[in-house]
Amino acid sequence: MAAALALLAGCVAVPVPQEAGPPARLGLTPASFSALPGWAEDRHAEALPAFARTCARLRSLPADRPLGGGEAAAPLAGRVADWLPLCDEAAAIAPGDHAAARAFFEARFRPYLAANVQTRPADPFGTFTGYFEPELTGSRRRRGAEQVPLLRRPPDLIAADLGDFAPDLAGRRLAGRVQGDRLVPYPSRAEIEDGALDRRRLELLWLDDPIDAFFLHVQGSGRVRLAEGGIARVGYAAQNGHPYVPIGRLLVERGAMTLEQVSMQSIRAWLRAHPAEAGAVMRQNPSYVFFRELQGLRPDEGPPGAFGAPLTPGRSIAVDHAHIPLGIPLWIDTRHPVAQAPLRRLVLAQDVGGAVRGPVRGDLFWGWGPEAEEAAGRMNERGLWWLLLPASAGAGVAAAVQSPSSAARTREASSSRR
Repeated sequence: MAAALALLAGCVAVPVPQEAGPPARLGLTPASFSALPGWAEDRHAEALPAFARTCARLRSLPADRPLGGGEAAAPLAGRVADWLPLCDEAAAIAPGDHAAARAFFEARFRPYLAANVQTRPADPFGTFTGYFEPELTGSRRRRGAEQVPLLRRPPDLIAADLGDFAPDLAGRRLAGRVQGDRLVPYPSRAEIEDGALDRRRLELLWLDDPIDAFFLHVQGSGRVRLAEGGIARVGYAAQNGHPYVPIGRLLVERGAMTLEQVSMQSIRAWLRAHPAEAGAVMRQNPSYVFFRELQGLRPDEGPPGAFGAPLTPGRSIAVDHAHIPLGIPLWIDTRHPVAQAPLRRLVLAQDVGGAVRGPVRGDLFWGWGPEAEEAAGRMNERGLWWLLLPASAGAGVAAAVQSPSSAARTREASSSRR
């Protein structure tokens, strides 16, 4: 069932039920760039715009702030001040100069194969899914076919990162509202659709299709073509705190499809073919997302990710920042969901996701438009990744590096099962 959950989690940072078993723990095995599958074939300069967006975000942060999120990630990548010279050097590389870009990464970073060392033996393989920015039709006011509201964040919604109270819970979120002296759950999707917030006047936009609206909640951002003219960009503002329940899993449990058939496309097709049941099925996911309108984005820019930088199609990836520092480069080795060819490229950790949990778990941003939707909806692949950490970050990495014997077993596992 984990694959079905992952397929529909998109990139909305919401709490999800954790799978049974011991908690995951990141282990790193030092590697060489020559050992990275496909490293020499990538067009490295194509990753520099995403790297530059990481740098723009870093320049707005305090110099002593660590890049890491959770307790495991905090020491890995150093502090903002350590990255600024790297940002200056990357900015001097001419656009399209792949050789110079490759030389920069090889000189300034060291690759480490990631694995979940809580398993025995350590498992370097993980799941890679995809998400995209959907395009929808709507209006700024309720009219005609536009009857499905997108709601703003309610003023009384309280959200907390539990990592602020316990470092080992970093990245785990809680949301609700204050009632008296207690924090109580916020209304569920079904309760909101039944009118729990109707008197609050939270309507941001109105959409013409409830199924499209549901999948916008899954993806967390989108482009709405307005009846009044123009396009409104909307992005994640908050979530009601209820766990995400993947309706793909529900359809498997009721025998509507097999686990192997689950994809965004197959779920959407089932909902369209069963209009009398679609609403009730979608309401079984109690998670509900609130939106904000995004201003100042160019048409060729993606929405901002959790790191605060605009996402770059094919080069931005969502990670579990309890294990992986936001902002760092990674090398991924997985499979293209449509072409079924190796997908090996340099990406930047710039977002998080509700079901993106674990040391080797990525959600690749594909962009917008039909091709991006096709790839994102079908992507559910096994793969490996390597963290590219600054060469100067050796001391902070030491605690996560496996013993020589364990590292050898991890390398053997990655080679034998690739």
